[in-house]
Order: sequence, then C-alpha cells, then structure tokens
Amino acid sequence: MSAHHEELQEIENAKHLWRNGGKWLFALLVAAALGYLGNVIYKGQVKDKNEKAAALASQVQGDATKLTELQQKFSQTAAAGQASLETAKSLFDAGKLDEAATQYRWVLANQKDALFQASAAKNLAVVLLQQKKFDDALTVLNTPVDESFAPIINETKGDVLTAQGKTKEASDAYKLALDKLPENSPNRELLQLKMAQL
Repeated sequence: MSAHHEELQEIENAKHLWRNGGKWLFALLVAAALGYLGNVIYKGQVKDKNEKAAALASQVQGDATKLTELQQKFSQTAAAGQASLETAKSLFDAGKLDEAATQYRWVLANQKDALFQASAAKNLAVVLLQQKKFDDALTVLNTPVDESFAPIINETKGDVLTAQGKTKEASDAYKLALDKLPENSPNRELLQLKMAQL
C-alpha cells in the first residue's frame, strides 16, 4: 500500500512540476538539443562543401570552364578565392589584362576574407595602372581593407599617383604606407627608395 502511495505521490509531483514551469523546461531542453543538432549538421555541410571545392580547385589550373564551375557552385569558399587569384595572376603574366581584371573583380565581389579582399584590390589596381586607368585604380584602392593590409594599399596608391605625376600625393601615400609598416619589414627600404626618387 505504501509503495502504491509513493507512486501516486511521484505522479502528483510530476504533474505539479509540469504545470508550474515543467513545460518551459522541456521546451528549453528540446530547443537546446535542436540547436546543437543544427550546428553539427551545418558544420558537416560546410566541411563537405569545402572538401568538394578544394577537389574542384585542384582541377582548375588554367581551365576557364572548371574555374567558372568552381565560382558558381562554391563562391564563398577559400578554394574559389585562391583559384581565382591564381588564375588572375597567370592571366596578368600572360598580358591578358582585361581577363585578369575580371577575376580580381570577382574576388572583390564574392570573397569576404580580409587577405583575399586586400590582394584582389591591390592587384586589380596594378592591372588598371598598366592600362593607364589611373582614376579607376584609385577607386579600387579605396576599397575598405583590414588595417594590417593598409601599407600595401597605400604603397600601390603611391605607385598610381607617381604614374600620374602627382609627386606630393604619391609621397604622402608612401609615407602612410611606411608609417604603418613594422620596423623589421623588408619592404621599408623599397618604400624609402620610391620616396627618394620622387
């Protein structure tokens, strides 16, 4: 009889707990479990996507069709950004400036990584400098980049302004680059040389 009484008491306690906040506790536990499960699934999908992108990127090597497929299917991945930058450099080296510019613009539009953004902005400006599109180059160099990449952007601005014959502005840009470079940077001497030649 006492065991039966204890069972009834436990049932009553459970009902009381359920009525006085137990539903909310249960809902909270379910939400936490679903959140954890969603996070695990999301990380698995990201890993799978990155692996597929890397496999496709390894096949690009100058193949425009493969690069386009990579950019369309995996536009946000580091593999797509890296392959696009490498392709742009090859096109630049081959003298295909318009095609190189197209790839650098794609990186700027689709990649959010600070290194990719700075690299694409700097290199696109160099392409435009080669094409003597000075204003376009300066516009590209106004792309917001992480502060750690400011020296290379300012140095390239100095190069563009030098090509325009704007020595005062070029000197200011080089000085900005020099001021933000670490003391032990090997690029300091080159910047000082550029400033001395103005």
